[in-house]
Amino acid sequence: MKFKGFGAEVVPFFEELALNNNRNWWLANKSRYDEHIREPLELLLDDLAPEFGEAKVFRPNRDIRFSPDKSPYKTQASAVIHGDEGSTSLYMALSATGLSVGGGSYTPAKDQMERLRAAIADDGTGAEIEDLTAKLRKAKFSIWARETLKTAPRGYAADHPRIDLLRMKGVIAIAEHPPAKWFQTARARDKVADDWRALGPLNKWLSAHVGPTDLPPTRR
Repeated sequence: MKFKGFGAEVVPFFEELALNNNRNWWLANKSRYDEHIREPLELLLDDLAPEFGEAKVFRPNRDIRFSPDKSPYKTQASAVIHGDEGSTSLYMALSATGLSVGGGSYTPAKDQMERLRAAIADDGTGAEIEDLTAKLRKAKFSIWARETLKTAPRGYAADHPRIDLLRMKGVIAIAEHPPAKWFQTARARDKVADDWRALGPLNKWLSAHVGPTDLPPTRR
């Protein structure tokens, strides 16, 4: 195991970046990012790869082409492990507000969304995911989606017992850990691993009942 902890500059770096989000400041401070954030993050992911798979580390640059916010840099460092063409994922992010660890189905395609809702509505498989999400909430995970309908999706009753899950366009579980001294120790890696293991049953359910998309990329 190579990861020994993140650097002491994590919170100060991201707080300062939020106030100085420009290329000149970034170039002057990039060595802090590399030493205290990027390099430890890569070591952490390398340590966990044998159990969880290879992760993709997101670039620090924002895509500002279609955004009114032209700030060029992200105020967090993050990585994801994808599975089953978008039906499952494992995720982590480090920022001034702490460490976020999550997973689930973030951007299901149309056919995946149809299968997800059918499985939630079914009394058997629906009871399973209801139990899984309840256990995750008890373990201090929040359950949400990138988008939630205000009303019941077409074809489903508004008084369905799992209507809250049915209105969600995906199922994501996130655990939030505020900044703490253990960020600078190997415990940070162990916490990510523990959270990802806790997400295992949810991702297993998603793999079994949603699976990969059958749609070509141009139709997603």
